Amino acid sequence: MSAYYWKSPEAFWLLALVPLIGAWSWWIATRRGAVFRFPVARVLAERPGGLRSLARQGLPLLRMAALGLAVVALARPQTTGARVRDLSVEGIDIMIALDLSASMEAQDFKPENRIYVAKQTLDEVISSRVNDRIGLVVFAGAAYTQAPLTLDYGVLRQVVKQLRTQVLEDGTAIGDALAVCLNRLRDSDAKSKVVILITDGDNNAGRIAPLDAAGLAQALHIPVFTILVGKGGKVPFPDGTDLFGNTSYRELEIAINPALLQQISKMTGGEYYRATDRETLRAGLNGILDRLDKSKLLEGGATANYQEHFSPFLLGAFALAALELFLRSTVLRVFP
Repeated sequence: MSAYYWKSPEAFWLLALVPLIGAWSWWIATRRGAVFRFPVARVLAERPGGLRSLARQGLPLLRMAALGLAVVALARPQTTGARVRDLSVEGIDIMIALDLSASMEAQDFKPENRIYVAKQTLDEVISSRVNDRIGLVVFAGAAYTQAPLTLDYGVLRQVVKQLRTQVLEDGTAIGDALAVCLNRLRDSDAKSKVVILITDGDNNAGRIAPLDAAGLAQALHIPVFTILVGKGGKVPFPDGTDLFGNTSYRELEIAINPALLQQISKMTGGEYYRATDRETLRAGLNGILDRLDKSKLLEGGATANYQEHFSPFLLGAFALAALELFLRSTVLRVFP
């Protein structure tokens, strides 16, 4: 027992009930009188008891032992493992910029459109991370912080689910989006900080040129991973609904600019991807992120690894209680 650490040692006060239960059981047994009286009862009582009689007198001992084992289980015996678990969180800081411009409604990923593929890719990236702080910037004609750096992936995924196009001033302000992301990462003390840009790739709005923002990222040593969503050329674009509520489409030329995204990634030391195969994209992007140096984002101290040992005592208590009930109801039963 000396090797055990007791999680709830105050439970041992209940051991005082064990002798009380024994005394109460003995008192009940001695006070119980015969239901029917026979002339030979006194003669039989004067004879020495047999093995069955002695066994019945020992039944309260089973009850007392069961109660004692139950109290030990309530005290929760534990042993300390050899390993000490570090509760600190290590990871990287990731800011994700998602394009919500109208061009993201182009349906060149039939039966899905660009924004659907972009959100799916973003959800896969968030789901695959463990201890990384992730923030979200949305942009169209201007850029806004949708979620600051956080470890609450559940809330972040819900935010991504609710994102819609045509809620911001239309346009594609890639430079502004990068600048907002860099501003969020500027004061971070993480060893590795990255920006993930998800867009259809052609900058046509905003106050900051994309390459100027890339130069700022280069100066801050923050790599930008760019993801191009779209195939380019003429693509189906929604053109209203008919009388039956079905969406009609027309072929529309929507420009993409893969060269710009490649240049941004090259300048900053990131990588360029094209979202035509989400599985390959997710594997490649996670491979890059996993190679980056991690730093402690949350100091949680350390804790010893404890192992619970209450179950054998609890099972023993149930076994002894069941044995007493079985013997009292069968082989040691008294008639009438």
